[in-house]
Amino acid sequence: MRTKISLLGLFFITAILFTSCGKDKPGYWSQDEQNAKDRQLIEDYAAANNLDGQFTDSGLYYVIDEPGGEDKPSSTSKISVHYKGYYLDGVALDEGDLTDTYISNLIPGWQEGIQLIGKNGKIKLIIPSVLGYGHTPSQGVRADAVLVFDILLKDFTN
Repeated sequence: MRTKISLLGLFFITAILFTSCGKDKPGYWSQDEQNAKDRQLIEDYAAANNLDGQFTDSGLYYVIDEPGGEDKPSSTSKISVHYKGYYLDGVALDEGDLTDTYISNLIPGWQEGIQLIGKNGKIKLIIPSVLGYGHTPSQGVRADAVLVFDILLKDFTN
């Protein structure tokens, strides 16, 4: 009998916890809503900056400035790049060189985008937050930030 009462109590506590986490609560966050917001921000940014790029299925927007060589890196390639990153409002995020870095160690937007160009290729990636640092970044990046990166793929090895 005690087990039934304990299980019934646990059920009610669980039900209360799940129903108390609704969209109408302050601080509620939805990935679907964030994706839609990011998509609109990217479309607006592309239009305002006369960018002629395209979206991938994941939501990454890219513009290939220079396609580079015919061979492309793979998801397991080691790459060397020069990059400049910034927010949609133009505030600088980071700039520098990465040398002998595996694509698989990079944020998802880079992993996908860098594979679109060859050696000496240049690409602009506009990365929705889900493919960047997300809702709770740990590297001092703004939460839910859409990021822009200009990348030159200097070299890679498969």
